Amino acid sequence: MPDEEGHPAVEEMRLGRVLSALAEPLRRQIVRELAAEPDSTERKCSSFGLPVSKATLTHHFRALREAGLIRQVARGNSRMATLRRVDLEQRFPGLLALMTAESKEHL
Repeated sequence: MPDEEGHPAVEEMRLGRVLSALAEPLRRQIVRELAAEPDSTERKCSSFGLPVSKATLTHHFRALREAGLIRQVARGNSRMATLRRVDLEQRFPGLLALMTAESKEHL
């Protein structure tokens, strides 16, 4: 059962839901950017500079959170996002490596 913030436990993460969340290019961009950061890096949702409204940005981050790709925590009046790197590698070994490889192909 997801926690009160909507983060699923590792064993509740489902490949279909993760792939569905990653099917959207802006969400993949968010995950790739977080994957390129050092472990445990926290970023404000607005720091990604995505060309969408605040409501759409909230929707994208909720999809990533509910799929188990990111963890969000409140810091004052902001929400900070971190990649659930260890959980993802445990549940779906190699997924982040594929994301990083895709990132390099687009350079």
